[in-house]
Amino acid sequence: MLLCMNECLLRVGCCCCCCCCCCVLVVLLSFTGALVCHNSDLQLNDFCAGAGKPPMFGDYEAQRHWQEVTYNLPVQEWYFNTTDNDLNYWGLDYPPLTAYHSWVCAYIAKMINPEWVELHKSRAYESPAHKLFMRATVLVADLLIYIPAVVLYCFYLTDGSSRKKVSTLFCFLLYPGLILIDYGHFQYNAVSQGFALWGILALGLGWDALGSMAFSLALNYKQMELYHALPFFCYLLGKCVKTGLTGRGFFMLLRIAVTVLVSFALCWLPFLSDPSQALQVVRRIFPVARGLFEDKVANTWCSLNVLIKIRFILSRDSQLYLSLVCTLLAVLPSSIKLLTKPDFWQFKLALANSSLAFFLFSYQVHEKSILLAALPVCLLLNDLPLVVIWFLQASTFSMLPLFLKDGLLVPYVVTSAGFLFFSVYLLSALERCTEDELRLGAYHKLLFFLPKMDLACMMRWKFYVSIAAMAGLSVASVALVPPPHLPDLFPVLVSVTAFLHFLGTFIYLNIVQFSRPPTRKSQKKIN
Repeated sequence: MLLCMNECLLRVGCCCCCCCCCCVLVVLLSFTGALVCHNSDLQLNDFCAGAGKPPMFGDYEAQRHWQEVTYNLPVQEWYFNTTDNDLNYWGLDYPPLTAYHSWVCAYIAKMINPEWVELHKSRAYESPAHKLFMRATVLVADLLIYIPAVVLYCFYLTDGSSRKKVSTLFCFLLYPGLILIDYGHFQYNAVSQGFALWGILALGLGWDALGSMAFSLALNYKQMELYHALPFFCYLLGKCVKTGLTGRGFFMLLRIAVTVLVSFALCWLPFLSDPSQALQVVRRIFPVARGLFEDKVANTWCSLNVLIKIRFILSRDSQLYLSLVCTLLAVLPSSIKLLTKPDFWQFKLALANSSLAFFLFSYQVHEKSILLAALPVCLLLNDLPLVVIWFLQASTFSMLPLFLKDGLLVPYVVTSAGFLFFSVYLLSALERCTEDELRLGAYHKLLFFLPKMDLACMMRWKFYVSIAAMAGLSVASVALVPPPHLPDLFPVLVSVTAFLHFLGTFIYLNIVQFSRPPTRKSQKKIN
């Protein structure tokens, strides 16, 4: 008995020690990353979106301006066009939780330097000290919300040894796309993704009400979390139906519904007293006047636009209906599969397939929206390492025109190369490139009419060619001048190349979801 107790204590001690070491490692990595970003900023001058570029000055100024507005104006004016709040100049277009976060940041900024959030006079304010403060707010949000969720997911909901879990954690946090957008271009994507990941973590551990609350917070921080909403809905509804809607399942569904309603009500409380306030917020966060897509986003409509000018052929309403129908058709198979088989493996795949379907086919997609697909794909790092690394590399590459516009070439090259090297090495991605590991069995059935091929070898060579093509296009985008009659040649080539990668990943993950599930359990059950 004493031996058993000693063994248990030893295991607990080892786990605690391992977790502590991981947390310290993560904090050090994050702090180092923030310092690198700031130092690069000082060396490369305008190392953030739109710095010194009137009249709008980019996303960095948008975040600063929201702090100015939320601190100086009453809540009732945050989403309305007034003499003190020009909605044409970075008007708030995110849900209330983003506004509250901006207010908290502004309160701290006011204590440090009132000039940073002074009404009207602070417009387009830029200084090294302010940039350091803004990036510090991103880091604090990461440390409080995103990183703890990633750590817990990697240690509690992935299989393998402690070393493998640490490697998965390291690669998860090294994903260049999120780092470059949040710290370089400048946004707070990790906050909404962190809340969503807390929701995924809670559902994986069997805490459905808590998971519903966390995902409600994600939706109330960024409306684009709707990319993940259908899998959450289907997974929870499927569990309730499986349990029995005439008994325990009904009370489970009722508890989840009440949790979601209360969470939304609390987030929207300041706007519920006046229906016009709530309607204005909804109008701001769901604008349909902006068009089918923006810039050179790597989705279906932008790629198709090279051959067929959809935006000129169809009316805006027709574009909206077309994208809605295509998105629903794309997401339907995955959702039905999850609804009929609500387990955690299906849930992870449905999250990836749903977010990719929305990115590829939905209305008003930004190039940064690929981050919403990257999060659920990251959840599969331990299961499908080569495919996930490949996709994450392509997702970062798809935002290359944006990074070049923001002066982020050097950070893009360094973070992309570092992620590729460490992830392939630490996760043994090329060594694990077998038909069983890649779940390619279903492909032989689909390609029965062709001679039997070594699909794993083909995947490996496609990976090499793909990485070489992305590297070549990255160099060409910087080193070569496009012909005068094709000024957008390289952004379009980047967009179409990335689109083909995303479409291939979408088809692959759908086939994996409908094929034989892995024999090992992808979650730990807690009663």
